[in-house]
Amino acid sequence: MSLLEPRTPSPMSALDSHIDHILFTPSQIADRVSSLAAELTADLSSSSSSSPPPVFVVVATGGFIFAADLVRRVSIPVTVDFVRASSYGEGTVSSGEVRVTGELKVDVKGKHVILVEDIVDTGHTLSCLISRLESEGASSVSVCAFLDKPTRRKIHFKVLGSGKYYRGFECPDYFVVGYGMDFAELYRNLPYIGVLKPEYYK
Repeated sequence: MSLLEPRTPSPMSALDSHIDHILFTPSQIADRVSSLAAELTADLSSSSSSSPPPVFVVVATGGFIFAADLVRRVSIPVTVDFVRASSYGEGTVSSGEVRVTGELKVDVKGKHVILVEDIVDTGHTLSCLISRLESEGASSVSVCAFLDKPTRRKIHFKVLGSGKYYRGFECPDYFVVGYGMDFAELYRNLPYIGVLKPEYYK
């Protein structure tokens, strides 16, 4: 299936008209999320039976739809919490200054944490969050990113302990929205990942 799949009519046509082209369709997304969940289930099931349930820490707000779809397909006991972190504000390029707000309600001390991110580009946010989780006593930290932009990487973050890096799709260097991801808090409810037309963010 072409990555430049034409847009199809939908009830969100007002938002759809802002999209230059679709990168990942709802069916592609569903298939990939199912594969990621199966991989996570297999890896996490291999842990000791005496280990506490792993904690999925979702980076809000962009990761909320991905996380909801993902954890419902993970077939072992887990706990879930949220943290707010951003280096974008209302811009389209990471500022490199990470703002983290809110405290975790779940105690991560001695637990395996899976950080769930919508998109990884510069690596600043993940590096900051991994350090924070380490300081709070997490035994290991994995990262599960829906999209990865390796060409944008400025910090090569390291997972903690026995953690792994999971990713859904490698993303070309476009400004993308949909499936939880936004520009100025819009477009999160699009069911696909699309490239936003420049006239809507410049």
